[in-house]
Amino acid sequence: MNGPVSVSRKAVSLAPAAVTVTTLANGGMLLRSPIALEPFQRSMVDMLEHWSGMDGDRILYAQRGSDHAWRTVTYAEARIAALGIGQALLERGLSARNPLLILAPNGIEHALLVLGAMYAGVPVAPVAPAYALVSKDYTKLRYVVDLIQPGMVYVSDADEFAPALRALDLDGMHVVAGSGGCAAIGATPFTALRATVPGMEVERAFAALTPDTVAKILLTSGSTGMPKGVINTQRMLCSNQQAWSQLYHFLSERQPVLVDWLPWNHTFGGNNNFGLTLRHGGTLYIDDGKPVAGKMDATVANLREIAPTVYFNVPSGYDMLLPYMEEDAHLRHNFFRNLGFLCYAGAALPRRTWDRLQRMAREVNGEDILIVSAWGATETAPGATTVYFHTSHHANIGLPIPGVELKMVPNGDKLEMRVRGPNVTPGYWNRPDLTQGAFDEEGFYKMGDAGCLIDVDDPAKGIAFDGRIGEDFKLVTGTWVDVGGLRLKVIAAGAPLVQDAVIAGHNRDEIGLLIFPDEAACRVLCPDLPPDLPCGELLRDHRIRAHMERTLEALAAAGTGSASRPRRILLLDEPASAQDNEITEKRYLNQRAVLQRRAALVERLFAEPCHPDVLVLGRGGAAAG
Repeated sequence: MNGPVSVSRKAVSLAPAAVTVTTLANGGMLLRSPIALEPFQRSMVDMLEHWSGMDGDRILYAQRGSDHAWRTVTYAEARIAALGIGQALLERGLSARNPLLILAPNGIEHALLVLGAMYAGVPVAPVAPAYALVSKDYTKLRYVVDLIQPGMVYVSDADEFAPALRALDLDGMHVVAGSGGCAAIGATPFTALRATVPGMEVERAFAALTPDTVAKILLTSGSTGMPKGVINTQRMLCSNQQAWSQLYHFLSERQPVLVDWLPWNHTFGGNNNFGLTLRHGGTLYIDDGKPVAGKMDATVANLREIAPTVYFNVPSGYDMLLPYMEEDAHLRHNFFRNLGFLCYAGAALPRRTWDRLQRMAREVNGEDILIVSAWGATETAPGATTVYFHTSHHANIGLPIPGVELKMVPNGDKLEMRVRGPNVTPGYWNRPDLTQGAFDEEGFYKMGDAGCLIDVDDPAKGIAFDGRIGEDFKLVTGTWVDVGGLRLKVIAAGAPLVQDAVIAGHNRDEIGLLIFPDEAACRVLCPDLPPDLPCGELLRDHRIRAHMERTLEALAAAGTGSASRPRRILLLDEPASAQDNEITEKRYLNQRAVLQRRAALVERLFAEPCHPDVLVLGRGGAAAG
């Protein structure tokens, strides 16, 4: 099993932080990187061609098998397999207008299908397995299949996905399965595709690739409606990886090793991490764990064995990993000993999480680790800005990457961020109506997020994420509530019992909080209670209530007005629901979906006379709901 040699953190080399700022007539700004984007590859599979020739025996993908041993694929093996798969897709009539739809978790077969489709110039549409395995009515899955109109559907397991497939109209579509009873659903085994001998068809298709070839159709979360199919071109993917290479020099100086669970049907895992491995000749250990109950032990086992050189996760993922590392010296040492940086995205990293990570990094390496963040969207494949410098500001999303223009436009009392560059999508698959409304008159993609310079006198210190434009709301006083900023303050003030918070109060005279508690931390606070005590009863304990009273008091003391001083708390004993879009596969909390699904609890939160479940500033209460 190949891997990196331990190196000093001082060997981590980065581009100098820099940005140019042009003031706009409307009071906004245009930000660009002074680092020119250098030429980049024509396609992601050009990167596979390069490394299979340069270092063909190096492991590209590794995944635990049924015996828990690592099964591996080298660069040379991946190239041969992908060419055969590409030939098989073309022989079955797939093309630029007849995509491949994948219903499967991350895995070696999934990766080879993506690469094979890219060789053949066939767009690949990876779809969240939850659409088929968690959903009961398959509404979104039917919509997606109708939107994509694939020529082939791949499922990782014929038996597991059979009910969903039978609920779909797959007339004229090929079905391929990685395992299970293929005959029962009329599926071709994946092994038949992989065994196909490459021919002239795939060679011609590979030669015809251009930067504008559609590589993927990635679905948005669909949290506010049905998902949109975002067109991802080879230009978008390759320019993103080139920009990363120019900012994080050490990625090209030592081949990266990733241990990664982030789902490939999302842009963070499927574009950034999948692509970073290929661009820099690295090795991707496919983590079969994830930051949810019952899955963390697998992640911990992988990290105890494999020392990553870069590590990507979401804030909640770090929160769940920290207790394991704090208790296990071997895990802690193995995790940090070769690490160049930690990266998080999607939400700000809580200060307590940041501090705990740095404390362990100093213990292992004698100095702080580089903790970075990035900002972007499915429509930017994914990066638009990134942190490539040392900072202690946990909401810092960095600076524009090479080749990207970031326009900050006044919107109310905030600056809305819009993006233009080679990384930006040309539009939405089969939805020209949505494409037209996604861009402004100058061709900038409208992200819907707000940002501000951390230091107006020194813009190179970075941009602070300032919330979603659509999440902020007004109280009846007309005062705007900064939802994103307040959420972070609530989590910090309520630590360690507050796992996450949803801010409520639209068109009301005060702010209320729906709190998702950290149940494990609550049980630590109340060690004398039975371990099987239902969560709802646990949350009524006087010690937890007192902690939440102190949280409200701390927020009131630090606030500057009604828009920053929550007065009510309702603790939720039901976790956020992935099936109902309250939480995404990447473990991000969807504020809007929580408020919609739990509208009755919002009414309870603000009811007068005060509901006994609600804790109110200055009054006692049971605080469970």
